[in-house]
Amino acid sequence: QLAFCIAVLSSHIFTFSSFIIQKHYINECERITDACQGEMKCFNHYGGYLCLPRSASVITAPESPSQSQLHMTVESNEAFNPCPVGYHAQGEGCADLDECELDMHDCQPSQTCINTLGSFSCQCPEGYSKIGLECVDIDECRYRYCQHRCVNIPGTFSCECDPGFQVAANNRSCVDVNECEMGAPCEQRCYNTYGTFLCRCEQGYDLGPDGYSCNDIDECSYSSYMCQYQCVNDPGKFSCICPEGYQLLGTRLCQDVNECENGLHQCGADQSCVNIHGGYQCVNSNHCQEPYIQVAENRCTCPLMKPECRDLPYSIVHRYMSITSDRSVPSDIFHIQATSVYPGAYNTFRIRSGDDNGDFYIRQINNVSAMLVLARAVTGPREYTLDLEMVSVNPLMSYQTSSSLRLSVYVGPYSF
Repeated sequence: QLAFCIAVLSSHIFTFSSFIIQKHYINECERITDACQGEMKCFNHYGGYLCLPRSASVITAPESPSQSQLHMTVESNEAFNPCPVGYHAQGEGCADLDECELDMHDCQPSQTCINTLGSFSCQCPEGYSKIGLECVDIDECRYRYCQHRCVNIPGTFSCECDPGFQVAANNRSCVDVNECEMGAPCEQRCYNTYGTFLCRCEQGYDLGPDGYSCNDIDECSYSSYMCQYQCVNDPGKFSCICPEGYQLLGTRLCQDVNECENGLHQCGADQSCVNIHGGYQCVNSNHCQEPYIQVAENRCTCPLMKPECRDLPYSIVHRYMSITSDRSVPSDIFHIQATSVYPGAYNTFRIRSGDDNGDFYIRQINNVSAMLVLARAVTGPREYTLDLEMVSVNPLMSYQTSSSLRLSVYVGPYSF
């Protein structure tokens, strides 16, 4: 047998010419396991085999006329493929060989085989880079893709945000979360801030230690002066109430109700209604008792012709007034004014009766007027009936007379 080989390594083109004078040959590429190592490919030829790069092409040398006579029919063998490596004969031309489809590649299980013209390539999955023959996970977090925190996972990464933020639509930036719209645990008011939120309470409530709940403020416990009479605590607020016979003036003060003007009394037809602090009094319209006779409303006189009138005041005038409890003293409470003045008369004023404890005294202002003064603080409810007398003396005429003012003083139950 005779064989020769011409190899041009620089262009990876190899030419074989064979003269076959025996009918059978040995295909070492099929019989020898791993005949070529690494990236080398086995090419069989008569009398041996060659290990050449995968990209090398094998071209069969043309036969000379003298050799054609000695040529004998031989078995088909890939070593004599007239097409370059990575191609196969198809009709009179060469077609690309799909190594990926024919499983003629050496890609790792984790890699994807990509067919190319005359060859193939091994591609790593997204998120991996090829180092040598292996695919190694790319740590995307090294490139600061995330605004807050980056978590590397095999083949990819994920971005996480700090509390109070959420990942934006680009999956990398962080945007503020409006906790108030997402069910923040604020009991009353919620205010969103950058990265967090604040709870606030309505007026009349205090924010609890947990920062979420609102506790009612007991305004009544702060001061005894919140209301003039009584303070009532309500959820989130307080209100003032007044005792019976009074009405609320504004929001805190109490004002006496005038039952006599409002028609809220139950006095009879022959009675007069007298308004006092916290209530009213029904008094008889005719106050005069024997030997006095009524000459005008609230005025009685004792006729001089009646012997029993000799030692009595000539006239009695009925008046009514009401004062509050615990009034500061001394305090002027009633002004006494003479209605009839006689020339040359000298007038004096005194408390004739009704002040057994000395709670009042008279302060004379001039010859015709005086002031009733409250001397000591009194607490109601209480009623005084004071007879205030004016004595007139005329030394020129040796004449003396008197008149009385019967003053009913009602002391209310409260200091307002």
